[in-house]
Amino acid sequence: MKAFILDKYKKRGALRFGEMPEPAVGDEDVLVEIHAAGLNPLDTKIRDGAFKPLLPYRPPFILGHDMAGIVARVGSDVRRFKVGDEVYARPRDGRIGTLAERIAVHEDDLALKPKNLTMEEAASIPLVGLTAWQALVDRAGLRKGQKILIHAGSGGVGTFAIQLAKHLGATVATTTSTANVDLVTSLGADVVIDYKTQDFEKVLSGYDVVLNSLGGDTLQKSLSVLKPSGKLISISGPPDADFARQKGLNWGLRQLMRLLSFGIRRKAKGRGLAYSFLFMRADGGQLNQITALIEAGAIRPVMDRVFPFGATNDALAYLDTGRSKGKVVVKLK
Repeated sequence: MKAFILDKYKKRGALRFGEMPEPAVGDEDVLVEIHAAGLNPLDTKIRDGAFKPLLPYRPPFILGHDMAGIVARVGSDVRRFKVGDEVYARPRDGRIGTLAERIAVHEDDLALKPKNLTMEEAASIPLVGLTAWQALVDRAGLRKGQKILIHAGSGGVGTFAIQLAKHLGATVATTTSTANVDLVTSLGADVVIDYKTQDFEKVLSGYDVVLNSLGGDTLQKSLSVLKPSGKLISISGPPDADFARQKGLNWGLRQLMRLLSFGIRRKAKGRGLAYSFLFMRADGGQLNQITALIEAGAIRPVMDRVFPFGATNDALAYLDTGRSKGKVVVKLK
């Protein structure tokens, strides 16, 4: 089958368009003919080699973490899906590879595609939707009447998280550039901080939760926004020992994660706050709940551009600019 292949780790390196073996389909797997694949900063970070110590990928391998398509075959133990179903997923770590014509996905990672979305729109959802769900629902326990600051509100995770937080009944503040103020306002943001003209840490206070997807400087400043017992959740690092344990990393890497996060954990604890690093996981059950919200009109996808499959390297280069609003998607069919 045709695929975009990472032959070696290289910063901003191009993927090779070529042939790869057909996926092996296990008893609990679903073979999906991919119609569209969403791109994420995680793809470019893996391509650049940033996650070599943490994720078990050895080149050559197929990149890609989001997809929507049609079930072509099911394993002997699969009960929830049948040939012809329209589905979407973020395949679990170790089994990625959505920049290809087909992929075998474990049944537990898969969900039926929202009926009111196109394949391209559906492919934009899984990774950012699950990230927002696991941060706001699982980790933060966000509830009605609370206040949350979501950094980078015009990005993939940000555009989804704003809508989810509003659905949960929270007051939402977000940071964005001047050009994207109208976008985040249309998604439901109550307070919009234009980072080009305002310092969020001087404007905001008394927040229950901060969701950070930016660098270390923003992470440090976010502490002052939170009230005592507040939660600082970061999806951009630094990783902590809990993450290392969840990933089954060796003792040396666990100690490294502990050291990397020591400074921010100590500062958070000194203020009576909790810091945690979130690396999302595949979960078809949670995707089903997200599907229900999308079909009910509570959340809508936000896409910037759709590229043809042959222009996948151009799509990754566009993602590298950091200027995309919402998601960048590759259309295969």
